[in-house]
Amino acid sequence: MVKAKQLVFIDFEFSMPERHRVPKGFFPEIIEAGVVVVQKGKVTDTFSTYVKPSAFPRLTNRCKRFLSITQDKVDRGISFQTLIDYFNLLNSNGIEKVVTWGNMDMKVLRDNCSQSGIAFPFKAQYVDLSMEYKRFFGDQNQTGLWKAVQEYGREGVGKHHKALDDALTTHHIYNLVEKDKKYLDKAEPTTIGDRIDLSKFYNQLA
Repeated sequence: MVKAKQLVFIDFEFSMPERHRVPKGFFPEIIEAGVVVVQKGKVTDTFSTYVKPSAFPRLTNRCKRFLSITQDKVDRGISFQTLIDYFNLLNSNGIEKVVTWGNMDMKVLRDNCSQSGIAFPFKAQYVDLSMEYKRFFGDQNQTGLWKAVQEYGREGVGKHHKALDDALTTHHIYNLVEKDKKYLDKAEPTTIGDRIDLSKFYNQLA
C-alpha cells in the first residue's frame, strides 16, 4: 500500500515564566497544539488540543494573559506522550513536509522530547516558512505570521496565538507563496529590448 504524501502544518503555544522570576531549570513546554493535514492541496484533517505540562504544571500570570489561556484548560489537556502518539500516527500514513512559521516550534518539540526521554517523531523534510518568505521577498528582517498575511492583503484565520488558527494561517500563506513561485517560474524570459530602453537610439536614427 502506497503511503499518502501529506503536508503537515503545525503551531504550538508554550508555557513561559514571569519576566523577572525564572524558576531554576525552567524550559518552555508545549501547552497547546494546532495541526493542519493536507493531501493533494486539500485539508484532510485538523487537530487542536491543549497539552498538560509536567515539569512546570502551574502557568504564570504572564502566560495566561499573553495566550488568553486558563489553568483549567491545560489541566484538562492531553499528555505530551499522547501528542507524540498522534504525530507518530501521521508518520505511519506518510509525511512529505512538516511546515511551521519560525523555528521555535520544532526546537521546543525536540527539547520537550529530550526532557521526556521520548524519540523525536518527525523524519520528513522540515520547512521554516518564515525563512522561505524572507528569502522570497528579500526582507531584511524575519516577518511575524500575521504581519506576513496582512502584507498579502489578507487576514489571518481566527485569533492570533491560538494554535490551530495560526496553523491554518501558516497553511494559507504557504499556498500564497507557492502560487507566487509558480507564477515566477512560468514568466516569459525577458528579451534585450525589455532590459534596455532603445527609444533614444531610435530617435537619433529618425
